[in-house]
This record gives sequence, C-alpha cells and structure tokens, in this order.
Amino acid sequence: MPHQPPNILWICSDQQRYDTIHALGNSLIRTPNIDKIIENGVTFTHTYCQSPVCTPSRASFLTGRYPRTTRCRQNGQTIPADERLLPRILKDHGYRCGLSGKLHLSSCSDGKVEQRIDDGYDVFHWSHHPQPDWEENAYQQWLRKKGVSWEELYSAPEIDHVKPGVPTEYHQTTWCAEMAIDFIKENQNQPWLFSVNMFDPHHAFDPPQEYLDKYDPAEMPIPKVSVGEWDRKTVYQQLDHQWAHNTEGGMRVDEITPELSQRITAAYYAMVELIDDQVGRMIQALEETGQLENTIVIFMSDHGEMLGDHGLYLKGPHFYEEAVHVPLTMQWPAKFPKGIQSDALVELVDLVPTICDAAEIPIEPQIQGKSLFNLCCGETDSAVHREYVYCEYTNSWTHKHSYGTMLRTKTHKIVVYHGIDEGELYDLVNDPDEFHNLWNDPERTNLKTDLMKQAFDASVLTMDPTPRRLGPF
Repeated sequence: MPHQPPNILWICSDQQRYDTIHALGNSLIRTPNIDKIIENGVTFTHTYCQSPVCTPSRASFLTGRYPRTTRCRQNGQTIPADERLLPRILKDHGYRCGLSGKLHLSSCSDGKVEQRIDDGYDVFHWSHHPQPDWEENAYQQWLRKKGVSWEELYSAPEIDHVKPGVPTEYHQTTWCAEMAIDFIKENQNQPWLFSVNMFDPHHAFDPPQEYLDKYDPAEMPIPKVSVGEWDRKTVYQQLDHQWAHNTEGGMRVDEITPELSQRITAAYYAMVELIDDQVGRMIQALEETGQLENTIVIFMSDHGEMLGDHGLYLKGPHFYEEAVHVPLTMQWPAKFPKGIQSDALVELVDLVPTICDAAEIPIEPQIQGKSLFNLCCGETDSAVHREYVYCEYTNSWTHKHSYGTMLRTKTHKIVVYHGIDEGELYDLVNDPDEFHNLWNDPERTNLKTDLMKQAFDASVLTMDPTPRRLGPF
C-alpha cells in the first residue's frame, strides 16, 4: 500500500495562556482530552508567539514568517495577497483543506467581512466572532437553521464582566468542533488539513452556565501582583492598569477587586474546559473513522491573556509570560513517541516547516521558522532548539505609537520600547514572576547592553529572505 501523508487537525484557541492545562501543572482546571494528547505525544513547554495580539500572530504562524516580514503587523491590517499560507502550500501537494471559526488575517470590524487571499481553504466555515449577524458568519447561519438566534440565547445579564453564555449545544466552540467532525468524516480518502479556530477563551468571559457552575470562584487563584509594581514599570503598563485596551469595549481594571478577579478566572477556566470537551469529540471522530493513527493533532493558542496578573487584563503591548507563553502539544501515533516534554525554546513560526517536514513537502525559501520534526521524532536533544525567542508589537491598536521588541533567553528577558526611553529587563532565574524591572539598574548596564544588541540582531535577522539572489551581482 502506498504511503499516505499525514492528516493535520490543527486546533487553535484564542487568547489562552500556557498555565491552563491540568497535565502541565494547573490542578484547578479539568482538561482530560488535552492531557491525553500530552500523554500520547510531544509537548513544548516553552513555546512563544511572535506577537501578543491576534492578527500578526496568526499571519506569522500560518506562514512560518515573522510579523514584520509578512507585513501584517497589526490588528486591522490585511495580509498581502502574495503571502503563502500553509493550507495553500499543502493544497499544492494534494491536500484538501478546511477551516471553522476565525482566520483574522484581515480587518473585520464595523460590518466589514474579512477579505481573503488565495489561502488554500477548500471548505471555509468562517466565524470571526460569535455575535455579528452577518450573512457570511457561518456560525450564525447554523443557528438560524436550528431555529434559534444568538441574541435570544445570550440574554442573561452581565454581572461585573462575567455572564452565562450560550448553552453548550449552541455554542460557537461546539459548532467549530462539529464542522471539523463533518470534515473528518467526509474526507477519508485523501490527505487533509482542518483548522479549528474557536473564539474562546477570548473575552468576554462568558462560558455556558453548566460550565460556569463547575468552578467555585473562592477556589481560584488571586492574580499575582507586586506592591508598587506599576511605579517600576512602563507607561503602557500604567495606562493598562487603569483601562485594559484603552479603547471602547475594554474594561476598567483598577476597580476589579480580588473577589471579582476570582470570578473572572473561574469563567475563563470554564471556557477552557468547554474547549477541552470539544477536543475530545474531534479525537473520537478520528478514532471512529480509523484516521487517528495517521493524523497529526496539534493543540495551541495564538497568544495569552493577562487575567489580572501584574494588574493587567486582556492583552496589549505587554510581553509577560502570561501574554506570550502559549500551550503547544501535538501527537502523531504513527510517528511521534509518546510522552515527550521538551523545555527547548520554541516559536510558533516553527510549526509550518515542521508540518512540511512531516508531509515530506519541501520547505519553501520564504519560510523563516525552524522545523521541530526531528525533535518530535525523538531524534535530537529535546532541550535544544533555539538560543532565544523573539516577539514584537507594532502599534497594533491599544496604544498610539507603542512599538515593542522582546527577546527571551533561557535566563533573561528584555523588552525594548522604541521611540521612548523605557523598557523592561528581567532575571528569570531569580525573578520568574517578572516583578523586578532591572532596566534602570546601574549594575545591569552591561547585561542590558548585551541583550539589546541581541534583540537588535534578532530584528534584523527576521528580514524577508526573499527575493532570492539570482547571481553574484
């Protein structure tokens, strides 16, 4: 029998921080299905996004290129038409590709439907957000066919940023999984990729009531904050400690009490558990159709959520671990060993070349990520991959003129804010919670200079490797 390339079930949640998985150390949350992927596959415990907001991060990991290289650097921008997304590459090699939920490689606000480039998706169940009742919102179309409306389902009042959401049966996360299950059942005779991009656990914090009831707010952790921390941090953190996003639709942060913060965390955890249950349904569909053995199942998120830590909520020009450190686990029963946990530094740009290697497809010259394939197969040292990880924020939308560059090594993190004389420097060995900003510490001047040089080098080395040289002159 001829060898068939692996199927790819690529599950990407939205705004889910790393420390929300039971098997990775969170004893308060229930994620048995993601835990099973971790048990049966390879997990990267130090994975970092390339931007702490949606559009540049998604453009980056779908192309294997850095935000400044894709030219899709901000929310509200549209990815240029000449960028090559992974599904487009796979389609060129015989794959059938589908999507449910978000894509978010273009502006889709103020009634504007997201523009598509030649992205390679044959099946496109697009729903950027559960709510807008646009004709193009496939989730809303699904609800109408069931004779229900989102407005009727989502009618409970909000109490201090928390409210019961749409019942599980009609939830967008459930719909995303059902579209994937239909695709899995209908495409058993050719290699395929399906992208599952649910909106949760992105704010608003609104899980179904039956999930919200599972978590007692009194048992939830209180956000970690150091007394007087804002006096030692940048103007951006001081602003966001008052008003997250600093825009309409944000939330007043400095009025959130410890008790309210626990209620928000309980709702956030409940949203993650709903996602986990739907992950279980999709894996069950792979088992029932006999496709599990030759399917790479990936679970990850596009960026994190501050969730009150450091006096911040949501996201913005911040590079704390809560914002940029994301979950990444994957299994391929036919090839990957079970139970590998790697603490190597990994970037989300590494996923495209990894999948290309797994599918035995040449890695195209514009791709900048570094394949994890040999590491996933247990053929290289699981602790070694990169010397540093790199992340950037380019005036995306929460603050005017906020440009930030982050470089993180195994032991230190530096954040350079461009155009102003402010930044952050952390000793991650002695201060893993990033409370003590050493930026202005005279005893760390040489360290700061060295890390700034590394960050500058990293920014230069993310320049587009194309067009290729055709000759010596």
